[in-house]
Amino acid sequence: MNVLLYLVPAALILGLTGLAAFLWSLRNGQYDDIQGAAVRVLSDDDLRS
Repeated sequence: MNVLLYLVPAALILGLTGLAAFLWSLRNGQYDDIQGAAVRVLSDDDLRS
């Protein structure tokens, strides 16, 4: 049971870190152009050498 004293705070810290990273990415516009990446995959703009 003593291991719970370490695991519970570690899980909370990791969860809050993930939430903070997600909110940071939302504020910096990472999810603004969702359809653009799907269209860029289909374009044939590769350079042929």
